[in-house]
Amino acid sequence: MLRFNPPPGWQVPPHPWTPPTGFRKEENWPDPPEGWQFWIDYVEVESEATEVMTEQSSDLDLDLLRVQIETELRSRIVELDDKLVLQEAGIYEYHHPLESADQYQEALEVIRAEIRDSIRNKTAILSNSQFAYDNSIAKGGKLVAELSGLALNAFNQEVENCLRTMKAGTLGTAIKRVTQSADKIKKFGRMMDLSISAQFLSLRINELELTADYLAKVEEQKQLQREERERLREEEKARKELEAQREKLLKEQAHFKNALETLIEQGNSADAAVLESRLKEVQEALELNDYRLNNVRAGYVYVISNEGAFGPGVLKIGMTRRLEPMDRVNELGDASVPFRFSVHALFFSEDAVGLEGQLHEAFADRRLNQVNVRKEFFFATPTEVREVLVSKVGALLQFEETAISDEYLQSKQYWPVRH
Repeated sequence: MLRFNPPPGWQVPPHPWTPPTGFRKEENWPDPPEGWQFWIDYVEVESEATEVMTEQSSDLDLDLLRVQIETELRSRIVELDDKLVLQEAGIYEYHHPLESADQYQEALEVIRAEIRDSIRNKTAILSNSQFAYDNSIAKGGKLVAELSGLALNAFNQEVENCLRTMKAGTLGTAIKRVTQSADKIKKFGRMMDLSISAQFLSLRINELELTADYLAKVEEQKQLQREERERLREEEKARKELEAQREKLLKEQAHFKNALETLIEQGNSADAAVLESRLKEVQEALELNDYRLNNVRAGYVYVISNEGAFGPGVLKIGMTRRLEPMDRVNELGDASVPFRFSVHALFFSEDAVGLEGQLHEAFADRRLNQVNVRKEFFFATPTEVREVLVSKVGALLQFEETAISDEYLQSKQYWPVRH
């Protein structure tokens, strides 16, 4: 059975109804869309109406949503009219100012200004201005305006929730949620061509991306600050150790000088010669100590591994100015890793900073962490590092290519089988 299908904006006749001979539309009725189908199957109309009603009831309870949104808006009342307009659309100003990462903040402000403009200019959401409800375009327009506001508010609330819980690693999930929200609104409002505009959706996705970038940048800056504090603590430890050693050497020097004077006065030339040799060694140690105190680039380059923690084929290449470089290696193998580090090389260099940089550059494409270059772990074998080290400094007195922690070897045999 066929039924007359009035175009948008036309009065809806009762069913069944057949246009009388000579029927013409009223002058104030809009022209039908191109290709409009005036007669459609009655069953199709019923099924479509039923489907729409089902989707409306399951996807969005309008009465409940109205109550929820009105309650939310009342709880977020602000005094400034401009902010009130934005809050009614679901855009809320945060109470705590953002910190650092100035460039990201500026970019976010630009995006948010465009978002506010889209809401004010009513380009954030699209709809059919000729939609008729209860045979009235005026009623239809009022309904469309109300549902547009509710839909835009629901969409913006979804974005704001994503922004509040945003982390650098959750960007993909947030974009998916926001996109699905826009799709749901489009599906729900298809009878009145209701949808979030592509331009507004793009703005809010850009806002999500910039927010994730901002959070990542803030975390990166915090990490750099932590590492800088760690570097300064390490420098302070090295300075105190060298100063303590210098005091000890000065005391030894004074003691040997006094003893040497006594031996010379006694005419004990044999013991005096031995003491002069010891005194020379102390003087050389003092000169080296003063050099290391005054030259911040001097120190030890170390090549270490921890197969039990990081697996085979992973090395840490770093440097320390500590008087005893193994103190630093032992600190790295503290409670944060299950086993102590195995040492492949400890090499003193007058330019340990430069040598460390050359080794890092040689294995730059094999960094485990390609984002934070201060993490000094590399996919490399001891043999590969030794070859590069020899090419930079010449012969090496000692280099252990197969050093593995005894604790790791003894513990491994008791590990459960993992699949």
